[in-house]
Amino acid sequence: MDGERFRSEVTELQLMTCSLPPVSSPPTPRAESVHATTKASSAAAGDPRGMDRLGANPANSCPLTPLGFLERAAVVFGDCPSVVYHDTVFTWSQTHRRCLRLASALVSLGISRGDIVKLLPSVRVFHRQSIASAVSVLLPNVPAMYEMHFGVPMSGAVLNNINTRLDARTVSVLLRHSGSKLVFADPSCLPLIRDALKQLPPGHPPPRVIPVEDPHEKDFPAAPLGTLTYEALLEKGDPEFEWIRPASEWDPMILNYTSGTTSAPKGVVHCHRGIFLVTVDSLVEWSMPPRPTYLWTLPMFHANGWSFPWGMAVVGGANVCLRRVDAGEVYATIARRAVTHLCGAPVVLNMLANAPEGVRRPLPGKVRVLTAGAPPPAAVLHRTEAIGFDVTHGYGLTETAGLVVSCAWKAGEWDKLPASERARLKARQGVRTPGMAEVDIVDGETGRSVPRDGSTMGEIVLRGGCVMLGYLNDDKATKAAIRDNGWFYTGDVGVMHPDGYMEIRDRSKDVIISGGENISSVEVESVLYNHPAVNEAAVVARPDEFWGETPCAFLSLKDQVSEVTATDLMAWCRERMPHYMVPKTVVFRAELPKTSTGKIQKYVLRNLAKEMGPTRKGAATTIASSSRM
Repeated sequence: MDGERFRSEVTELQLMTCSLPPVSSPPTPRAESVHATTKASSAAAGDPRGMDRLGANPANSCPLTPLGFLERAAVVFGDCPSVVYHDTVFTWSQTHRRCLRLASALVSLGISRGDIVKLLPSVRVFHRQSIASAVSVLLPNVPAMYEMHFGVPMSGAVLNNINTRLDARTVSVLLRHSGSKLVFADPSCLPLIRDALKQLPPGHPPPRVIPVEDPHEKDFPAAPLGTLTYEALLEKGDPEFEWIRPASEWDPMILNYTSGTTSAPKGVVHCHRGIFLVTVDSLVEWSMPPRPTYLWTLPMFHANGWSFPWGMAVVGGANVCLRRVDAGEVYATIARRAVTHLCGAPVVLNMLANAPEGVRRPLPGKVRVLTAGAPPPAAVLHRTEAIGFDVTHGYGLTETAGLVVSCAWKAGEWDKLPASERARLKARQGVRTPGMAEVDIVDGETGRSVPRDGSTMGEIVLRGGCVMLGYLNDDKATKAAIRDNGWFYTGDVGVMHPDGYMEIRDRSKDVIISGGENISSVEVESVLYNHPAVNEAAVVARPDEFWGETPCAFLSLKDQVSEVTATDLMAWCRERMPHYMVPKTVVFRAELPKTSTGKIQKYVLRNLAKEMGPTRKGAATTIASSSRM
């Protein structure tokens, strides 16, 4: 188009525009037609003010809840396998009816919605100090454990999964704190429960205990005649029960206790809305296909299996249950059941990667693994993918009910890189998932975002629909975590890389401050994991008379490796990191203390390091327990 023609058309458009009434000054209608004009304009598309009167109504404001996923699964996937355990196979229709029976039977036992925790948005603390009837569960990954995730909240009660590896004192504390009225327990946990009930304070009503028998375990004694067992309870339930829907999507549904890797457990309360959102978000982020075969290597009591008990109902997956997780059983089950997906902490990846050749089996096809729970060393990711597993790395907390950050893979760009570089990139936690509103890393003093330089550390903060309601009976901790500025403060320390991907460097309590320098224990551990003899590594602070603190490394070594000394390992580190980061103390142990979900209990190791006393001024290295235990 030539310039003269262009100018002519512009002039014509300007004249047309000038002939229209100004937008800011519409013609004033006559008085007698004001109401008619307003009514007409509300019905017309030209006046957006009519939209102001539209909003929530009974048809569009049904409370969000993941419990409805089960009803849909029974219709869409009714005859497909839902839960598989040894030679027991349930269909989705059967699982639906069993969960309704459970909900009905619980109501008949007096379990009800009762008082609920209410959140005051203005102050973000709990108004009441009680929750709906809590039902506690001490079970491994067996079919009943899966059914609890639907059946218990379908009765109006709050589901409280308890770690089966806790001691009796801690279990007693959790039962008292939650106000649990009923406990479902595996036969292996009955002695633990008996001891825990004995430690309840005088006058505290003990919860009723219902054993969940396992016909596949011959070593467990049968329940005494007349005992109300789980299966006997289901027989009393109504398979056509009209389950109790939440009055509000903000009603509490889940009570989980933090794992206690850094401090005493806290009771995290999640609502129906949050669980719904994180479930759908996780399926989208992992690109979960219809009817996968999902292997339960992740304990369902760990943050409700990162929301996948409800997620599998959405996609009609087969839940393959494992009571015990060891390399031989995992490989055998993958081959026998054609497993497509599994989740686990990095310790599970380490177990699979280091399994002896006689234990490993060829994978039947593509097996996708989602790992989180602790920062995975790049060396472990590299070894796991070399076997043939397709690993996705994410990040979440008990307080977010699942994974809310994921290392979204840039296939076209990163697949071309060397394997070691791909593993390094995948070891980063990544970016927010689609359902998470915002993720940031902020300076602890200023509250401002840290530079995207991959080195400046700050605290990871989050906000989104799946963040917890708060901590039960702990207003102080709730206010400390959920600030008035609208962010949830995780207590995790990380960096933001130039490409917008975040990476955890430590828990705030695990940062080692040596001579004024902040040392990331995760960085030191990553170097140690690259040593061919190292199986597990954890680095904590040990008091030092001169530096204040210095790194202390606790290590377990691989079986059938040549002897390695602390001096060898420190020399290895010195070649690969600044000297101030090199561990001054090395402790060899047969195995490092862990939670049941595979997280190394650093608070235990910190206490051990403190008990050693401070390293002396001027000491170049101090070696403790340098022989393997």
